[in-house]
Amino acid sequence: MPKLTYFDFPGSRGEECRLALHAAGVAFEDDRIPGASWPNLKDQTPYGGLPTFEVEGRGVLAQSNAILVYIGREHGLHPRDNWLAARHEELLSACEEARVQVFPILRITDPEQKKQAREELAAGFLKRWGDCVERRLRELGDGPFTSGDALQVADIKLYMIGRWFSSGGVDHVPKDVFGGCSRLLGVERAVAEHPKIVEWYAR
Repeated sequence: MPKLTYFDFPGSRGEECRLALHAAGVAFEDDRIPGASWPNLKDQTPYGGLPTFEVEGRGVLAQSNAILVYIGREHGLHPRDNWLAARHEELLSACEEARVQVFPILRITDPEQKKQAREELAAGFLKRWGDCVERRLRELGDGPFTSGDALQVADIKLYMIGRWFSSGGVDHVPKDVFGGCSRLLGVERAVAEHPKIVEWYAR
């Protein structure tokens, strides 16, 4: 049984890998580590970060996008056509770029600075990012998923980014920050309603 290791919370890079594995019908060890134990484990990972994905006899794979593409290729959740696959991987990379931009702002603790930075994030970077992703999704077709009727790992990653903000969990960033991005919102909704995703969260 393969093992996915990530922090014990239902979000970000680890959760999207969990969802991909469950959607693929793969039984896996869901290794959730408490934050307190992370400093002692950090240097044991390939790049000092999580998630990691271990397959018996093959070793450990790191970096969420690499894990997602591997799962997708192995289990029919990633395009077989190389050009289309690259377009999907472009979206995976765009999601990681968004996280790199957002995470430092989330660490601001001063109330006034936090409010200002998050409002600027919403009106600036997130607006541009959403518009760019929306344009690329429209080029890929009408949906409901990134490339038609079948769930792909890129859809799951886009869902995690969309849900991050539409849940209202980021203070001073409107829940409808991507309100003008109908394709992006459609992907988020289609993933949320997918039977395997519903099943995961109903456990």
